[in-house]
Amino acid sequence: MQNEDKEWLDYRARFADVYDDSNYGSPLQSFVMRASHRLTESPFGESVKFNRVLEIGAGTGEHLAFVRHDFDEYVLTDMDAKTLEVASGKTSARHKGRLTFSVQQGSRIDAEDNSYDRLIATHVLEHIYYPHLALKEWRRVLKPGGTLSILIPTDPGIAWRLGRTLGPRKSAIEQNIAYDYVMAREHVNPCNNLVALMRHYFPNASESWWPCKLASMDLNLFVAFHAIVEKPEVPQG
Repeated sequence: MQNEDKEWLDYRARFADVYDDSNYGSPLQSFVMRASHRLTESPFGESVKFNRVLEIGAGTGEHLAFVRHDFDEYVLTDMDAKTLEVASGKTSARHKGRLTFSVQQGSRIDAEDNSYDRLIATHVLEHIYYPHLALKEWRRVLKPGGTLSILIPTDPGIAWRLGRTLGPRKSAIEQNIAYDYVMAREHVNPCNNLVALMRHYFPNASESWWPCKLASMDLNLFVAFHAIVEKPEVPQG
């Protein structure tokens, strides 16, 4: 992009290389980020199975390690091809032959209606312009009765801003990343707006807040939503 800021172009070029270190480099930051993935997967144990699973914004593939339920196919998508290359190097033997990696935008999915049994989006929705349209798109590709799992940070809540100052901000600055500028470009949707959208489109969804459990943006770091998508059954034959 000809008129793009140098700081942004530099960050995007380095994103696949610096993401894991920036978010999982310190023991505290690693503990918090891993807790967010565990929170997202807490309802689904080894006895659960989703035949086809789609992960939006899979990045470097950190979330897959926390998926305990069984599946036949798991598709990891991201708009950054380099991050998916990193993700492909993290796969385990138990996933052999069941993973697909696809470069796609999170708000425009290359899939037919009613294609997936579960859709996962962790640390994604806060990055997407027009998040209400993304939620409609995610609903579109899920089968009737499919499960939508979304995790978002509580930015700009008090606990999140404090944690950011103590953890990732320092790490990013040490890597010569203009952290405050990048966050202004990356986190384009505040938590309270996203929560309102999800409650509107999926009023029967369950919410899990961490670590306080009270439904408060200021007292927590993350909130996970799980919704069973209600839509007419697809005619057979």
